[in-house]
Amino acid sequence: MKMAEDLDELLDEVESKFCSPDPLRLDMVERPRGGGGGGVLSNDRNRAEAKENLRSTEAFKKEDDLDSLINEIFEEPNFDKKHFKLKSKSSGNTSVRASIRGLGKSCSPVYLGGSAVPCGIGTNTSQRACDRLRCVACDFWVVSYDDHRWDRSCDYLFFRNNMPEFHKLKTKLVKKKGTRAYACQCSWRTIEDLTDLQTDHQLRWVCGKH
Repeated sequence: MKMAEDLDELLDEVESKFCSPDPLRLDMVERPRGGGGGGVLSNDRNRAEAKENLRSTEAFKKEDDLDSLINEIFEEPNFDKKHFKLKSKSSGNTSVRASIRGLGKSCSPVYLGGSAVPCGIGTNTSQRACDRLRCVACDFWVVSYDDHRWDRSCDYLFFRNNMPEFHKLKTKLVKKKGTRAYACQCSWRTIEDLTDLQTDHQLRWVCGKH
């Protein structure tokens, strides 16, 4: 409604400036020709045509302005449809990766075992040695070596200074078939048979999920 009122005011202003009859020629315009009243009617018709032409001009101008505005919006450097699609796709992939990580399974119970015991996810029905052990005391992953045992001379400082570099650890590894040598930075064990981790209360090892 406000726009229509403004347009009418503009039309009236234009009429007053350009469409009003010239005072010097008023008599000529309004004087009937041939005894008729066509002069006045002609003047009214001219005003109506001028008003209609002005409305058409304003309409075209507004359409052009609207088109220009739309073009400016789409030409803005920040307006990139591909950007929004890629962002959405990236977010989806992140969510999928997070979901996959959340599906990691833990051993229950957690088993240790000699080299004859297969590694994998341990359960009550599938007794496998966990190969994803992590120590919650030193925050190191537990390493294991099949068919080896730790030398009796091993001590805390040896593992503290040499974990997890195998070329240093191997100086204390002794070959023994059927055994598996486990170690973190603060604890070590040589295991030959299937063993439930809960039975060794000194170890702070947990399954780090598979």
